[in-house]
Amino acid sequence: QVQLVESGGGSVQAGGSLRLSCAASGYRNNDNCMGWFRQAPGKEREGVAGIERGGRTSYADSVKGRFTISKDITKKSLSLQMNSLKPEDTATYYCAVDFGYLCDGGALYAKYRYWGQGTQVTVSA
Repeated sequence: QVQLVESGGGSVQAGGSLRLSCAASGYRNNDNCMGWFRQAPGKEREGVAGIERGGRTSYADSVKGRFTISKDITKKSLSLQMNSLKPEDTATYYCAVDFGYLCDGGALYAKYRYWGQGTQVTVSA
């Protein structure tokens, strides 16, 4: 059973940094895509950053140059380094994974089946 557990959320002032981690388990297939998504109260969930099956990364325009996504295949972990945080980055952040052809269309747009429970990030002005 695929499981994803996020950690690393918290409260920080604008301009600060946080590093989110996602520990994945329950699968052996490394032909996968993974992504970070976020949802703020009253807003739709949006893609933040993703890693394609081939390793290429993609980012939402709003976080380019500030966030960096990385994946450790051996540890089955996904990270998101978030720098220069802004109040508008406040949201619950989720990681997601899926496999094979279900990743077609891009890591930010795949119809992921597997999600973590989320971790809260709050950025104060």
